[in-house]
Amino acid sequence: MPIDRRYFIAGAGGALLGAGRLVRAAEMTDLPFANGARPLVQMPQKRPLILQTSRPPQLETPFSVFNEGLLTPNDAFFVRYHLSGLPPEVDPRTFRVTVGGHVKRPLKLSLAALKRDFPATELVAVNQCSGNGRGFMEPRVGGGQLGNGAMGNARWRGVALRHVLEKAGVRAGARQVTFNGLDNPPLDGIPDFVKALDIDHAANGEVMLAWSMNGEDLPYLNGYPLRLVVPGYYGTYWVKHLHEINVVDENFDGYWMKTAYRVPDNDCHCLEPGQKADRTVPISRFNVRSFLTSHAEGDRVRAGALSELRGIAFAGGDPVRRVLVSADGERTWQEARLGEDMGRYAFREWRMGHTFMPGRHAVKVRAETASGEIQPLAQRWQPAGYMRNMVETVTVEAV
Repeated sequence: MPIDRRYFIAGAGGALLGAGRLVRAAEMTDLPFANGARPLVQMPQKRPLILQTSRPPQLETPFSVFNEGLLTPNDAFFVRYHLSGLPPEVDPRTFRVTVGGHVKRPLKLSLAALKRDFPATELVAVNQCSGNGRGFMEPRVGGGQLGNGAMGNARWRGVALRHVLEKAGVRAGARQVTFNGLDNPPLDGIPDFVKALDIDHAANGEVMLAWSMNGEDLPYLNGYPLRLVVPGYYGTYWVKHLHEINVVDENFDGYWMKTAYRVPDNDCHCLEPGQKADRTVPISRFNVRSFLTSHAEGDRVRAGALSELRGIAFAGGDPVRRVLVSADGERTWQEARLGEDMGRYAFREWRMGHTFMPGRHAVKVRAETASGEIQPLAQRWQPAGYMRNMVETVTVEAV
């Protein structure tokens, strides 16, 4: 992809699929819900991934990738855009990120200045789409019909936003910070994708301007050359191709905060099907989730022999305390062994040995955090299909 130190993706307007030489259809895959047939396609810097939409590009990671290791490879990391006007060219030599608004000293920073003038920091964190698993919702809901592959765990390197804000000098009365990327609406009247964080959150020392992912430059489709990393929060806040940061003295009321990406304002952020929320709030932090990765639906195991079950668990900053596994349809639960701890925002591996008797077995995985948040056994429904985290079930057959 690097050509003359620039990243070129396609022709004018960034029409990613407009250049067939850059996208190769491979084969079809079936996601495990109705109408789940999807093509696998290969886009720049990516292995074949599950195509959800092409304009804007939305690519889902095949779930088998999550059994390859705790860090999701860059070429397998999911892709989610809201606007199809991708920048067709990004030159790292001329790229600048501006910091303005309610500050004492507006800034215009190059990549070189970010790397030279501020202390670098690293953090392993999960980025997860708000609609990860939406395709499993019953009754079905609108939106991208995603399986469970709209997530990934990476080691991010960059500079804490706090240091940049300190250099700019945030003025008294600041309420929020807004973030805008280089991707643009394709037509007039479509709102630009701008997100906001409360000032205390933005300056907490963990929110990051990241230029590196798993030890390499960000892939273009994951936000090259700079993206916002908001540990523990859903991917809607992780603005790609970040080039504009503004401090504001009131709550930002742009479309993508005031209208989109909102959830019911109650303890579970859920509703009964057919209900409408009286009040909503912006979506924010992950809830706890866990998955079996070593076995897929319908896999066969050897009856009477010890099988190793393994998988991943994560939450939005509240550390995973334990993972429980049931191989008999919730009649009994066993506690799995937790593996490497890469930090409270990262995937946590779990493992457990189990001997299956002949027959079919429903394997269920349930994670609990240090503060006591535990995955629900039943679905929590909402009309946008966000925040799905019910206990997953994988059926295996012992023969």
